[in-house]
Amino acid sequence: QQFLRNDGFERVQLLARAVDSQQFDPSRRDCALRADWGIEGEGFAAIYVGRIASEKNLPLAVRAFRKLQQIRPKARFVWVGDGPAREKLAHDNPDFIFCGVQRGDALARHFASGDLFLFPSRSETFGNVTLEAMASGVATVAFDYGAAREYLRNGHTGAAVDTDEAFIQAAVALTEDDALRQRMGTAAAQAMKKLHPDNVVCDFEALLLGISAARGRYVVNAA
Repeated sequence: QQFLRNDGFERVQLLARAVDSQQFDPSRRDCALRADWGIEGEGFAAIYVGRIASEKNLPLAVRAFRKLQQIRPKARFVWVGDGPAREKLAHDNPDFIFCGVQRGDALARHFASGDLFLFPSRSETFGNVTLEAMASGVATVAFDYGAAREYLRNGHTGAAVDTDEAFIQAAVALTEDDALRQRMGTAAAQAMKKLHPDNVVCDFEALLLGISAARGRYVVNAA
Protein backbone atom coordinates (compact mmCIF):
# COMPACT_ATOMS: atom_id res chain seq x y z
CA GLN A 1 0.00 0.00 0.00
CA GLN A 2 2.72 2.44 0.98
CA PHE A 3 4.64 1.60 -2.20
CA LEU A 4 1.63 2.58 -4.30
CA ARG A 5 1.08 5.76 -2.31
CA ASN A 6 4.70 6.70 -2.78
CA ASP A 7 4.18 6.20 -6.50
CA GLY A 8 1.36 8.74 -6.58
CA PHE A 9 -1.75 6.60 -6.04
CA GLU A 10 -3.98 8.41 -3.56
CA ARG A 11 -6.96 6.14 -2.85
CA VAL A 12 -5.39 2.78 -2.06
CA GLN A 13 -7.52 0.13 -0.38
CA LEU A 14 -6.52 -3.37 0.65
CA LEU A 15 -8.90 -6.21 -0.20
CA ALA A 16 -8.42 -9.10 2.21
CA ARG A 17 -7.57 -12.64 1.15
CA ALA A 18 -10.44 -14.97 2.03
CA VAL A 19 -10.19 -18.17 4.05
CA ASP A 20 -13.13 -20.52 4.50
CA SER A 21 -13.49 -20.42 8.27
CA GLN A 22 -16.36 -22.91 8.12
CA GLN A 23 -14.15 -25.53 6.51
CA PHE A 24 -10.99 -24.65 8.41
CA ASP A 25 -12.26 -24.71 11.97
CA PRO A 26 -11.06 -26.07 15.34
CA SER A 27 -14.03 -28.46 15.38
CA ARG A 28 -12.29 -30.46 12.64
CA ARG A 29 -9.80 -31.82 15.17
CA ASP A 30 -9.79 -35.60 14.76
CA CYS A 31 -8.67 -37.84 17.61
CA ALA A 32 -8.62 -40.89 15.35
CA LEU A 33 -6.28 -39.12 12.96
CA ARG A 34 -4.01 -38.15 15.84
CA ALA A 35 -4.01 -41.77 16.96
CA ASP A 36 -2.88 -42.75 13.46
CA TRP A 37 0.04 -40.38 13.99
CA GLY A 38 0.89 -42.20 17.21
CA ILE A 39 -0.40 -39.43 19.47
CA GLU A 40 -2.50 -40.28 22.49
CA GLY A 41 -4.18 -38.13 25.13
CA GLU A 42 -2.23 -34.94 25.70
CA GLY A 43 0.42 -35.81 23.13
CA PHE A 44 1.90 -33.12 20.90
CA ALA A 45 1.99 -32.74 17.12
CA ALA A 46 3.89 -30.07 15.23
CA ILE A 47 2.67 -29.74 11.66
CA TYR A 48 3.93 -28.33 8.38
CA VAL A 49 1.67 -27.90 5.34
CA GLY A 50 3.04 -26.97 1.95
CA ARG A 51 5.43 -27.94 -0.79
CA ILE A 52 8.35 -30.01 0.48
CA ALA A 53 11.15 -28.33 -1.40
CA SER A 54 14.45 -26.59 -0.70
CA GLU A 55 13.10 -23.07 -1.20
CA LYS A 56 10.80 -23.54 1.81
CA ASN A 57 13.68 -23.30 4.32
CA LEU A 58 12.72 -26.68 5.77
CA PRO A 59 15.95 -27.35 7.70
CA LEU A 60 14.89 -24.58 10.06
CA ALA A 61 11.62 -26.38 10.83
CA VAL A 62 13.61 -29.55 11.51
CA ARG A 63 15.96 -27.68 13.87
CA ALA A 64 13.01 -26.10 15.69
CA PHE A 65 11.30 -29.47 16.08
CA ARG A 66 14.42 -31.19 17.40
CA LYS A 67 14.76 -28.40 19.95
CA LEU A 68 11.15 -28.62 21.13
CA GLN A 69 11.47 -32.41 21.17
CA GLN A 70 13.91 -32.00 24.04
CA ILE A 71 10.95 -30.72 26.05
CA ARG A 72 8.40 -33.20 24.70
CA PRO A 73 10.31 -36.33 23.67
CA LYS A 74 7.18 -38.04 22.34
CA ALA A 75 6.24 -35.14 20.07
CA ARG A 76 5.61 -36.00 16.44
CA PHE A 77 6.25 -33.89 13.34
CA VAL A 78 3.55 -34.25 10.70
CA TRP A 79 4.24 -33.17 7.11
CA VAL A 80 1.36 -32.52 4.73
CA GLY A 81 2.36 -32.03 1.11
CA ASP A 82 4.89 -33.38 -1.34
CA GLY A 83 7.89 -32.26 -3.33
CA PRO A 84 11.45 -33.05 -4.39
CA ALA A 85 12.90 -32.75 -0.87
CA ARG A 86 10.55 -35.29 0.67
CA GLU A 87 12.62 -38.41 -0.01
CA LYS A 88 15.79 -37.08 1.61
CA LEU A 89 13.87 -35.50 4.48
CA ALA A 90 12.19 -38.84 5.21
CA HIS A 91 15.50 -40.71 4.94
CA ASP A 92 17.25 -38.34 7.35
CA ASN A 93 14.31 -38.23 9.78
CA PRO A 94 12.65 -41.66 9.96
CA ASP A 95 10.45 -40.57 12.87
CA PHE A 96 8.68 -37.91 10.80
CA ILE A 97 5.16 -38.60 9.53
CA PHE A 98 4.45 -37.84 5.87
CA CYS A 99 0.79 -37.63 4.87
CA GLY A 100 1.13 -36.56 1.26
CA VAL A 101 -1.05 -33.94 -0.41
CA GLN A 102 -4.40 -33.39 1.32
CA ARG A 103 -7.32 -31.32 0.08
CA GLY A 104 -10.76 -30.20 1.21
CA ASP A 105 -12.13 -31.71 4.39
CA ALA A 106 -9.11 -34.00 4.77
CA LEU A 107 -6.78 -31.00 4.75
CA ALA A 108 -8.97 -29.22 7.29
CA ARG A 109 -8.80 -32.26 9.60
CA HIS A 110 -5.02 -32.41 9.32
CA PHE A 111 -4.65 -28.73 10.15
CA ALA A 112 -6.98 -28.82 13.16
CA SER A 113 -5.40 -32.00 14.50
CA GLY A 114 -2.02 -30.33 14.92
CA ASP A 115 -0.90 -28.44 18.03
CA LEU A 116 1.66 -26.07 16.52
CA PHE A 117 2.06 -24.95 12.90
CA LEU A 118 5.68 -24.37 11.87
CA PHE A 119 6.02 -22.38 8.66
CA PRO A 120 9.69 -21.54 8.03
CA SER A 121 9.38 -20.34 4.42
CA ARG A 122 10.79 -16.96 3.42
CA SER A 123 9.89 -17.37 -0.27
CA GLU A 124 6.09 -17.04 -0.25
CA THR A 125 4.25 -14.38 -2.20
CA PHE A 126 1.57 -14.60 0.50
CA GLY A 127 1.32 -17.97 2.26
CA ASN A 128 -2.38 -18.82 2.49
CA VAL A 129 -1.61 -21.88 4.63
CA THR A 130 -0.89 -19.45 7.47
CA LEU A 131 -4.51 -18.27 7.36
CA GLU A 132 -5.78 -21.84 7.14
CA ALA A 133 -3.76 -22.86 10.21
CA MET A 134 -5.00 -19.84 12.15
CA ALA A 135 -8.62 -20.50 11.16
CA SER A 136 -8.12 -24.09 12.38
CA GLY A 137 -7.21 -22.81 15.83
CA VAL A 138 -3.55 -23.80 15.64
CA ALA A 139 -0.91 -21.48 17.06
CA THR A 140 1.47 -20.51 14.27
CA VAL A 141 5.16 -19.64 14.06
CA ALA A 142 6.08 -17.86 10.82
CA PHE A 143 8.30 -15.11 9.49
CA ASP A 144 6.97 -11.57 9.65
CA TYR A 145 5.98 -10.99 6.05
CA GLY A 146 3.20 -11.96 3.66
CA ALA A 147 0.15 -13.40 5.39
CA ALA A 148 1.83 -13.34 8.80
CA ARG A 149 2.57 -9.62 8.56
CA GLU A 150 -0.97 -8.84 7.44
CA TYR A 151 -2.90 -11.03 9.87
CA LEU A 152 -0.78 -12.66 12.57
CA ARG A 153 -0.56 -10.50 15.68
CA ASN A 154 2.70 -11.44 17.35
CA GLY A 155 2.14 -12.68 20.89
CA HIS A 156 -1.64 -12.77 20.44
CA THR A 157 -2.54 -15.10 17.56
CA GLY A 158 0.89 -16.67 17.12
CA ALA A 159 4.52 -15.70 16.66
CA ALA A 160 5.74 -13.54 13.77
CA VAL A 161 9.54 -13.56 13.83
CA ASP A 162 12.48 -11.99 12.00
CA THR A 163 15.35 -14.43 12.53
CA ASP A 164 15.99 -18.17 12.52
CA GLU A 165 16.88 -18.11 16.20
CA ALA A 166 13.66 -16.29 17.06
CA PHE A 167 11.73 -18.91 15.08
CA ILE A 168 13.24 -21.71 17.16
CA GLN A 169 12.74 -19.83 20.43
CA ALA A 170 9.08 -19.18 19.62
CA ALA A 171 8.50 -22.84 18.76
CA VAL A 172 10.05 -23.91 22.06
CA ALA A 173 8.13 -21.32 24.08
CA LEU A 174 4.78 -22.38 22.61
CA THR A 175 5.60 -26.03 23.19
CA GLU A 176 6.38 -25.36 26.85
CA ASP A 177 3.31 -23.24 27.58
CA ASP A 178 0.15 -25.19 26.77
CA ALA A 179 -2.18 -22.46 28.04
CA LEU A 180 -0.52 -19.74 25.96
CA ARG A 181 -0.51 -21.91 22.85
CA GLN A 182 -4.19 -22.71 23.26
CA ARG A 183 -5.11 -19.06 23.88
CA MET A 184 -3.26 -18.06 20.73
CA GLY A 185 -5.00 -20.75 18.71
CA THR A 186 -8.42 -19.67 19.96
CA ALA A 187 -7.68 -16.00 19.25
CA ALA A 188 -6.39 -16.87 15.78
CA ALA A 189 -9.53 -18.81 14.87
CA GLN A 190 -11.71 -15.95 16.04
CA ALA A 191 -9.69 -13.41 14.06
CA MET A 192 -10.01 -15.43 10.85
CA LYS A 193 -13.81 -15.45 10.93
CA LYS A 194 -13.83 -11.95 9.46
CA LEU A 195 -12.05 -13.37 6.39
CA HIS A 196 -14.87 -15.73 5.47
CA PRO A 197 -15.45 -15.51 1.69
CA ASP A 198 -18.92 -13.98 2.21
CA ASN A 199 -17.39 -11.10 4.16
CA VAL A 200 -14.64 -10.54 1.60
CA VAL A 201 -17.21 -10.51 -1.22
CA CYS A 202 -19.26 -7.91 0.66
CA ASP A 203 -16.16 -5.75 1.08
CA PHE A 204 -15.41 -6.07 -2.64
CA GLU A 205 -18.97 -5.16 -3.57
CA ALA A 206 -18.80 -2.10 -1.33
CA LEU A 207 -15.54 -1.10 -2.98
CA LEU A 208 -17.06 -1.43 -6.47
CA LEU A 209 -20.14 0.54 -5.44
CA GLY A 210 -17.92 3.27 -4.06
CA ILE A 211 -15.96 3.43 -7.30
CA SER A 212 -19.19 3.50 -9.32
CA ALA A 213 -20.64 6.29 -7.19
CA ALA A 214 -17.45 8.32 -7.44
CA ARG A 215 -17.37 7.87 -11.20
CA GLY A 216 -21.01 8.96 -11.44
CA ARG A 217 -20.23 12.13 -9.54
CA TYR A 218 -17.28 12.78 -11.82
CA VAL A 219 -19.41 12.35 -14.96
CA VAL A 220 -22.12 14.66 -13.61
CA ASN A 221 -19.60 17.31 -12.59
CA ALA A 222 -17.81 17.06 -15.94
CA ALA A 223 -21.09 17.57 -17.79
